[in-house]
Amino acid sequence: MPCFLAGISAATAFALPKALPLVQTTHQQGHIAAALFAIGRPELFTGESLVFHVSGGTTDLLLCHGAQAVTPLGTSSDLYAGQAVDRLGVKLGYPFPAGAYVSEQAALCPERIRPKASVQGQNCSLSGLENQCTQLLAQGKDAPYVCKYCLLCIAETLVRMAGAALQQHPGLPVVFAGGVMSSELIRAYVTHRVPGACFVPGKYASDNAIGVSILAAREVGAWPTTSA
Repeated sequence: MPCFLAGISAATAFALPKALPLVQTTHQQGHIAAALFAIGRPELFTGESLVFHVSGGTTDLLLCHGAQAVTPLGTSSDLYAGQAVDRLGVKLGYPFPAGAYVSEQAALCPERIRPKASVQGQNCSLSGLENQCTQLLAQGKDAPYVCKYCLLCIAETLVRMAGAALQQHPGLPVVFAGGVMSSELIRAYVTHRVPGACFVPGKYASDNAIGVSILAAREVGAWPTTSA
């Protein structure tokens, strides 16, 4: 993407005159490294784990060896989880990005809701969720109910994807990162249903820069190998 190429150009211009090493990584590797650091599991930098990266631009399930060897296992075939949340929030009149507002509304709903999910193996579809939320609003359901429904459907989707992945990779820790994972409702739902679930603390859930810094430091030997 052009924005990332601009970053490489700026980094190269900074590194060359100072004879500094230039370490190239990817946007997603940065998120993974930040997640492994934030959950306090330094051993995962050299071991295997399943990592969900769930945001406005991704709903990815990854098999990771550390943060550098990444194998995609599953994703959404259409809408990403963060897009579903933001589109609902905007429809309700909240500012974009709307995740925090949707979460606040969902917390106001006392009703028990049975979520739905469209999952095949380790892949999912979320376009139906957008349509379901629109229909619920048309039927007269209030904002707290529909927001809670939206978030719980995303949570159930992740639970089913994780279950399919753990059948093939039993015993691996499952790490949840990305901005959507800052939802306390989603975290509580998934924690009780996915063995070995690890959540990045909410304020670090969407972090990327610290991960890129860690990967660069490890590459040049400036990061301890015994801890993260």
